[in-house]
Amino acid sequence: MLRLSEIKLPLDHTDAELNEAILKALNVNAEDLLSVKLFKRSYDARKKSQILLIYQLDVELTACAEQSVLAISPSLPRIGPSPDTRYKFAAQAALNFPSGSQQQPIIIGFGPCGILAALVLAQMGLKPIVVERGQEVRQRTQDTWGFWRKRKLNAESNVQFGEGGAGTFSDGKLWSQVKDRRHLGRKVLNEFVIAGAPEEILTESRPHIGTFKLVTMVENMRAEIIRLGGEIRFDQKVESILREEAPEDVPDGKGQITGITLTSGETLHSRHIVLAIGHSARDSFQMLMDHGVCIVAKPFSIGFRIEHPQSTIDHARFGVAAGHPILGAAEYKLVHHCKSGRSVYSFCMCPGGTVVAATSEEGRVVTNGMSQYSRNERNANAAIVVGITPEVDFPEHPLAGIDLQRDIESLAYQLGGGNYNAPAQLVGDFLNNKPSTELGSVKPSYKPGVTLGDLSKVLPEFAIAAIREAIPEFDKQIKGYASADAILTGVETRTSAPICIRRDKDYESSNTHGLYPAGEGAGYAGGILSAGIDGIKVAEALALSLLGTSGVS
Repeated sequence: MLRLSEIKLPLDHTDAELNEAILKALNVNAEDLLSVKLFKRSYDARKKSQILLIYQLDVELTACAEQSVLAISPSLPRIGPSPDTRYKFAAQAALNFPSGSQQQPIIIGFGPCGILAALVLAQMGLKPIVVERGQEVRQRTQDTWGFWRKRKLNAESNVQFGEGGAGTFSDGKLWSQVKDRRHLGRKVLNEFVIAGAPEEILTESRPHIGTFKLVTMVENMRAEIIRLGGEIRFDQKVESILREEAPEDVPDGKGQITGITLTSGETLHSRHIVLAIGHSARDSFQMLMDHGVCIVAKPFSIGFRIEHPQSTIDHARFGVAAGHPILGAAEYKLVHHCKSGRSVYSFCMCPGGTVVAATSEEGRVVTNGMSQYSRNERNANAAIVVGITPEVDFPEHPLAGIDLQRDIESLAYQLGGGNYNAPAQLVGDFLNNKPSTELGSVKPSYKPGVTLGDLSKVLPEFAIAAIREAIPEFDKQIKGYASADAILTGVETRTSAPICIRRDKDYESSNTHGLYPAGEGAGYAGGILSAGIDGIKVAEALALSLLGTSGVS
């Protein structure tokens, strides 16, 4: 089998034209071509008048033809043997690990990272115990929609906490920029397809799945973990960890994790624990630091959500091809480097989606973006955020970033009216430093609702100045971006964890044996796919530790 890349064809090409392009690229006859399988499809929309589809294909040829192509393939970089993307356990021997000879590994958190860690450990036969502070996904969905409709917040079951993690209420993006030499991302996507995701996520270059499909998929993955001997416990918050300090004669000076205590009073003992808490588990960060786990502050970003008509984005990106079924709703990714040295960028862009209330704490307002699989809502939205660092913008105390987040979110709550409305402002008014008093043509999608006013009061002055500089620059790339009627909704503060739980090359905590910090909450992922990949890596590292070996890459 050969992998053929960079086959470019017009948007409305025929199957015959694709077949002809394959034969021409390989320089073979039609009778030598036995089969073609799509591996990946993307598009190039830099020229709106001539949008191209770009294919990566796995091609089966007759033995003689394949040998001829391989003989010249070193001079043709887009042709070569198809790589083996099947997942191979890094700890293959763990599949036969005697289950009665060790304590079960524990996983704290059941978002994408925890789910994949639990699934891989269960597939190895290690029967993990998962504890999740929130509710199972359907109850969690009811609680979340209840907050959006009735303003009644369940602090343990919301956009941030519960089965599926924060990514459940998002666009469901399933792509990442992490280096993935072992094709672990493919393992994640394959497991999602097995659990009910559409097969096209394997072939689209920027796949997404949306909230409603994620719900069923997460339930099916939970059922598989249980079938393999794992245990999932919901509404089980970790009150404290059990950690032994290192004796003086231990060369590396590391302590040892020995278990956890739950708020129910129950204690679970294990010397192998995956810490897959999300980026909003602020009380857990404090608890871990109080017990001596190494935590440091790290950069994150703050800003607003911006909404435009999806048709504006479609036309700016695709021109006359806007609305084409292959292209779908248009996305964008924007960056501006300000004169001040700050960077402003778009984050978590949600085509055809809605802005959602995402707080997990009483008396605070937080926004996020969400899309369904269809991406057919009226507006496009994205976070427009400014990067901040502990060295410059807040004290270098490990949890100082959380204090800053809380201050901003509390101010947003007050400016919204103290009822979980979000403060909002038209882009034209924001750029002209003028409070908004009435909506224009763009209707905000945020629920429970918005309160118009002056967003310059909710973020630090440097952030407001940076965003005001960036929006007109973004308009040069996407015409209509600085439209006076586009709307900003505040605040976006949960772009990533403001802390990092330090770990070493074997994925263990830098000062605690047996504790494996993982995923977004620990500072090692930024989205569903990268969190799932990290969950696989820590599961492998844990299994290798049980076997007395190391060396996961």
